[in-house]
Amino acid sequence: MKKKKLIGYPWKFSSVGGTVRVKILSGEDIRNLWQLDRKMWTVLSCPTAGLEFDEKTLKMIDIDADGRIRVDEVIKTSQWLTRIIKDANLLLKEADSLKLSDFNVDDPDGARLQASAKQILKNLGLKKEDISLEDTADNVKIFADTKFNGDGIITPASASGVSDGKLIETIASIASAVDRSGAAGITAEHIEAFYAACADYAAWQAAGTPDVFPFGDKTADALAAVNAVKDKVADFFMRCKLIGFEEALSPAVDVKVDAIAGIEGNLAAAADEIGLQPLAKPAADGKLDLKAVNPAWKAAVDAVVALTGIGPKAIKEEDWAALLGKFAPYIAWLDAKKGAEVEGLGLEAIQTILKDDRKAALLALVEKDKAEEANALSIEEVDKVLRLNKHFYRFLNNYVVLADFYDKNRMAVFQAGRLYIDQRSTDLCVKVAGPAPEISSLSGMYILYCSCVSEKLGKSFNIAAVLTAGDVDDLRVGRNAVFYDREGNDYTAKVTAIVENPISVRQAFWSPYKKVARMVSDKIDKKAAEKNEKSMAGLTDATNNATDAKAPAAPFDIAKFAGIFAAVGMALGLIGAALAGVIAALKGITWWQVLIIIAVVMLLISGPAMFIAWRKLRKRDIGPVLNANGWAINAKSLVNVKFGKTLTALAKFPKLTAVDPEARRKRFWRWFWSILILLLVASGITCYVLHKRCKVVEEEPAPVEEVAPEAAPAEEAPAAELPAPEEAPQE
Repeated sequence: MKKKKLIGYPWKFSSVGGTVRVKILSGEDIRNLWQLDRKMWTVLSCPTAGLEFDEKTLKMIDIDADGRIRVDEVIKTSQWLTRIIKDANLLLKEADSLKLSDFNVDDPDGARLQASAKQILKNLGLKKEDISLEDTADNVKIFADTKFNGDGIITPASASGVSDGKLIETIASIASAVDRSGAAGITAEHIEAFYAACADYAAWQAAGTPDVFPFGDKTADALAAVNAVKDKVADFFMRCKLIGFEEALSPAVDVKVDAIAGIEGNLAAAADEIGLQPLAKPAADGKLDLKAVNPAWKAAVDAVVALTGIGPKAIKEEDWAALLGKFAPYIAWLDAKKGAEVEGLGLEAIQTILKDDRKAALLALVEKDKAEEANALSIEEVDKVLRLNKHFYRFLNNYVVLADFYDKNRMAVFQAGRLYIDQRSTDLCVKVAGPAPEISSLSGMYILYCSCVSEKLGKSFNIAAVLTAGDVDDLRVGRNAVFYDREGNDYTAKVTAIVENPISVRQAFWSPYKKVARMVSDKIDKKAAEKNEKSMAGLTDATNNATDAKAPAAPFDIAKFAGIFAAVGMALGLIGAALAGVIAALKGITWWQVLIIIAVVMLLISGPAMFIAWRKLRKRDIGPVLNANGWAINAKSLVNVKFGKTLTALAKFPKLTAVDPEARRKRFWRWFWSILILLLVASGITCYVLHKRCKVVEEEPAPVEEVAPEAAPAEEAPAAELPAPEEAPQE
């Protein structure tokens, strides 16, 4: 049966990262991305944050601005971009500029953007036939000399006359917005709010008739003076009422003589403390003598008298209430105040502004500015074309294909920088929200989750750093490291979590022995700690017994020491027996047979770990790590052993002829004990196997041989019976 041919665009494919992927080799490939089966895309979705990529370009591709870029948005961007640019192959050059002739003027949008590009060059005073990202990077510079730029904001430069320009400045001094040109300007909302405030303030001022001001121009000052003593006057009249209610309360509500007498030093400096006493001496008649008030309040009371004319001698509570009532219309008028934001301009200036009524003229200027919105947006859109022209092809290589990750000369957009730890560096560092070992463990990679902090930059984030070479014996949670981002800024990194997986087959070979060594070391440390604790407890008890005169000395226990010596002897005997067994078991076996047996035993011990490591190393996948950071990976992205070695670099030291003798001695003994322990373990297992084999041989029945009669051994003679003792002679 003939295979059915694929109908559609003739894509080219290659094997990248352990799977077949499409190759993007031309502008036509980019133009026809809409025909690529979504099942063949390496990535289906990626975040716009945490990537080493131009942020503005990512936001341009993220059409719905939801913080994630999906396949549909990539396709729409590719269709728009290849329609605007005449030759789509220009995208593969990743240049930061375009010639004016590179815009496709046959397309309406292309012709519009070409005109906008020419306008940008004109605004900048440049005469050239190409436009670059440098030209479009600064909007303020582009629109610096423009009166109308489509943002709905007018500046004094937008006004047709000097008076309107000053009026715009006046309104902007109260509320403003920043124009595309960088100058402070106003919008239609600002104009409406300003004129409404002016009208409200003028109407409020008009409502202030003479009846509202009981003391004329001094009303505001008089109210302030009255408010300053109002609470103290109310307190005085309450004290008088209490005395009228019960004369016995007079000492309690009167001036505290003892409190005044207790003030030491300069009484003039104790005005605040004296002011705590009553305003005047209270009496049952309830009269307040304004001439005989507390010295601390004398100036405030005199101000009330001078501004209101009350008094000047004794007043009653009714007189005070009547004075307060005179301020009621004024207080109500103050509460109804509107347009306070324009009060600083002055009533006369506000009335002049309302009389001239330039509101409609200013609103017309705003509409004229808005009419240029399409042209202004086109100018900004030119920057979008230039950014996509430079960055879109690289984005596709990190989204559709993931080619940059496997290119030794480039780094993928998710590679955040380089981590230095334990005499190695790794370039496979991905920014993550936080540790996610349950997901990342599926990658089959050895991952260090680290928190990175830079006090100098005031930034912090988390990374997942993948190690693909070296040993991991000294790596642990809490270890410090240094991380460098793609711009060279350094961060203090601390390991917060570890996902353990094999790094190499060599490491897997030694892992069983290292585990046993760690287990033995931990047990020895535990036993030593217990012994130390018991010894310290015994020493403490002995010290306490020695200081206690009444405590009798413990008797010498000979049985205990005999038991200790017996145990030591038994241990030595067992060690000797074990060594004798090893020697006996090796009798008759040549040295090369011993080596073969040891090699077989080591292979039996390390073989499973090596096989598991070999399988996992073949399946290491960066996909789960990216999935933990919000990516939707649609295809395997394997990191084999050869490629993994390019991601992690180990320190390489030259071989020195002159080595520190102490360090050389320590290294010798470290190797000596390691090899000795390894040989003992292998020998023990070998002896055990041989012992089992010899035991089976011994248990087999020996063949019975026929023995000739004359050769038959004589039966053993019965042991001679001892003669019975003679009986003693009877007497």
